[in-house]
Amino acid sequence: MLAKTPPMGWNSWNTFANKVNEEIILGAVDALVEKGYKDAGYEYIVIDDCWSLKNRDKDGKLVPDPEKFPHGMKYVADYVHSKGLKFGIYSCAGVRTCAGYPGSYGHEYTDAKTFAEWGVDFLKYDFCFFPKSGDNKNAYLTMSMALKASGRKILFSACNWGTDEPWKWMRSVGVHMYRSTGDIYDNYKSFTDIIQSQEENFCMSAPGCFNDPDMLIVGMHGKGHVGEGCGYEGCTETEYESHFVRWCLCSAPLMIGGDIRNMSPFCEKLMQNKALIAINQDEEARPPYRVDATSFQWSPKEIFIKHLSNNRFAIAFFNHADSETECQIFFQEAGVPYYCGVTFDITDAISGEHIGVIDQDYFKASVPSHGCRIFTAEFAKR
Repeated sequence: MLAKTPPMGWNSWNTFANKVNEEIILGAVDALVEKGYKDAGYEYIVIDDCWSLKNRDKDGKLVPDPEKFPHGMKYVADYVHSKGLKFGIYSCAGVRTCAGYPGSYGHEYTDAKTFAEWGVDFLKYDFCFFPKSGDNKNAYLTMSMALKASGRKILFSACNWGTDEPWKWMRSVGVHMYRSTGDIYDNYKSFTDIIQSQEENFCMSAPGCFNDPDMLIVGMHGKGHVGEGCGYEGCTETEYESHFVRWCLCSAPLMIGGDIRNMSPFCEKLMQNKALIAINQDEEARPPYRVDATSFQWSPKEIFIKHLSNNRFAIAFFNHADSETECQIFFQEAGVPYYCGVTFDITDAISGEHIGVIDQDYFKASVPSHGCRIFTAEFAKR
């Protein structure tokens, strides 16, 4: 099965946008391997928009820009595969891509065959310049069928920004992950607004098809296209930690958007944290359950519990306040009342510190401003 767990990899757009080229992509491939990301589970290298010429060739096929990719896409794919990784590329359901390059509308089967011939393993499929007379759902179904007819297994990453409530139908048309929101930017409000908007829809994720709240901005620090290119100064390390934990907790795809060739040690360690990745990649892919409130509206504190496989759990605290605060979970709210005879044995998922068996009917922790704390828990006798 493709996308048995949330896909993990790197995408060129957040940092490089239209500056993408062969040198950058091959450098990202090398960094993914040499800096430990591959061993941590990241496997896809995806070229986003702006890789082709502005017009198709005489046979109606897409043509890689020879100045940006002088050796062509088959060469890049072969290099990616030689490193034990998988190769991804970008197209669009519309007549043109978001940056004005040829889209796949009306060319779905030709493009799918071309991608298969190049050795593509992942297709990100955007939604710009889509004809008003077109059918959104049928467009994604058509490309899904074209990819399946291409003779190659290609993970289908649909990106229609939440149009027509894709969580209700994307799985049924054969996609493996679907963008459910607008674009992410390198600031705290952007990623918190995005994840909160999807709190009620992550239950639509399951092995084979995952809700995608957009790529990671971890480690960008205001650089690149969705940072300085859009007027943002970036996030603090504490905020990046909260961002990554939220994506892991929601079983969201982990597609790195920063420059992995030059990532800070803190962010590099964060995105390779084995316990956090294990939460993200848990085979049951259950969404987190909010235990402090019944709505997803803005709150200074958010508390979640997530059921993991093998009778394990994740407990997460988030703090939106401008100062450090204390968060606590009453086990009754997590379905474990004091009188039941069991409690939780808790470990800090980020630091690895074993907190131990909790004898009270609650657990609390101090949470930094705009930060989080996340713990793994197992049942223990009281």
